[in-house]
Parts: sequence; structure tokens; C-alpha cells
Amino acid sequence: MTNNNLICDLETGVCGVSEDNEMQVIDFDQKRKSINLYYVTDPICSHCWALEPILRRFVEQYGHYINFHTIMGGLLEKWAGFADVSNGISRPSDVAGHWREVGEQSRMPIDGTLWLENPIQSSYPPSKVFKVIQQQNEDLANIFLRRAREAVFVFNQNIAEKSVLIEIVNNIGLDGEKVIKEAELSIGQRLLSEDFALASQLGVKGFPSIIMLNKENKGVKIVGSRTLESYIAGLKQVLHLDELQPKQQPALFSLLEKEKLLFSKEIEVMYDIEQKDINVFAEKELSTTAYDAKEILGETYFVMK
Repeated sequence: MTNNNLICDLETGVCGVSEDNEMQVIDFDQKRKSINLYYVTDPICSHCWALEPILRRFVEQYGHYINFHTIMGGLLEKWAGFADVSNGISRPSDVAGHWREVGEQSRMPIDGTLWLENPIQSSYPPSKVFKVIQQQNEDLANIFLRRAREAVFVFNQNIAEKSVLIEIVNNIGLDGEKVIKEAELSIGQRLLSEDFALASQLGVKGFPSIIMLNKENKGVKIVGSRTLESYIAGLKQVLHLDELQPKQQPALFSLLEKEKLLFSKEIEVMYDIEQKDINVFAEKELSTTAYDAKEILGETYFVMK
């Protein structure tokens, strides 16, 4: 992956090199026992953050059809030598405005002033930490990725810094210093390089990219932050089915208990409600749950007490 992957387009919903078609039929030789979904992403991919409400609902309701694999794509190795004057990005400070646009459009809160005050020099450190944790526990790795994204997009923390990473890892119940130390060893880069090779094999150029493969070794590649209907249509195509049997959405108290923090947009998408109804809905669904409703960057969010 190259530094040009940092370029993100509001219209296509892609961080990286855009492609002509948002959904493409693809065919690979590797044998699959069932549907494998590869989510190629990066901790600082703003469109990946914008996709979270839709991706969560898709996995909650259709996850029984798929084996979910999170792959690191390598959005930003370093700034040295990077320049994209035509897109207005030639230095870290140019990213701030773009991130704010993505946040405003998606309503997944993004501060972005980090790029002016304490810019991220590489997305590789948190990516390596993700890979080290993933080797031990896939679920914890995905929790780490979520917490890292909350930290960088909403709470304006530099997740390339060792101290920030240690705190995030400690807070998910692991030994932060031990994990970060391991991530800095050769194994961290090796695991990351393996992901890069797989992403290249899958034909991924931009993030988020979702690839679904069936047991006939055929599938679809969906590039960019798309609608729930796009992912459902892709899954139907891969399975050769006209209809799918979605699971019922989880109760809000169960979802919040699992996620610990949910933004208004995530609840709206999960339960098909309007923004104006969010507080009434939350009060009804969480009446017996200890939670706080807070606000940041103009958006409501809910946290477990």
C-alpha cells in the first residue's frame, strides 16, 4: 500500500484509489468452506468510521451467513515524500478539513483538529497492535479497533503514540505495555505485511473494501462506504439466493452493554428510527439500564455507567 491511500473522496466513500464500479463480480481460486467476508480497513480511515453503523447492523442481522475477517490495509506508512496537490493534501494539516466533512456528512462525530495540533505520522503502529491482539483473540482485536477509532476520531487522541495505545489496550483487559512491545518487534511488521499481501491478492486499492467469497470461489467486492442494501444485495449474489433470513436486531440494552458506547447515528441505523426520536427511544429501551446520555461535536451518544 502507498501513502496515496490517505486520499479520501466524499462522493465515492473511498479512502484510497477509487474504482469505476462500487460492486464488482470477482473470482478466486482458493477453496472456501462457506462465505468468507474480508473487511479491509485501517484505524484512521474516516470512511471506515462512517461505515460503522451500517456494518454493525449488517453483521448483527446477517452474520450467521458469513465468517468475518478484518484485514489491515495500510492507509499511511509515513508522510515523507507524500504530496497530492490536486486534492489539496500535501501535509497533515490538510486532512483536518476533510475529516470534518466526512463527520458532518455521516454524522459519526469526527473532531479532526488532531491533524493541526499533534498529527499522526503513521497508521502502522495501531495496525500492528491490532494484528498482535488478533493473533490471540479476534473479538478483542475488533474491540481494540473500535476503541482506537473512538479515541482518534471523536476524542482527538493520537493513536500512533505508544502511551495512547497502552491505555487503550489496558482498558480492554490486556497488558498494554506487553502488547505494544510485541507489536514493535518483527512479528508486528510480518503480520501486517501478510495482511497487505492478502489485500493485494483480493484486488483492494481503497478502504473500506468488503469482499465476500462463497464455496465456489466466487464473490463480490464492494468498495467504499455503502448502504445496508448494497451489502445485503452482495450477500444474496454470493449465496445465489433471492431472499435472506435476517436475525432480529438485538435489544438496545444488550447492544449498549456489549459496545459500551453508541452514537445516535448508530442507534438510528440499527433500529430504523429518526434522529428526533432518539432520546424517547433510548429512555424507553434503556429504562432499567444504568447509562448516561452525553453530547460531543453536536451529536448525542450513550455510554454504560
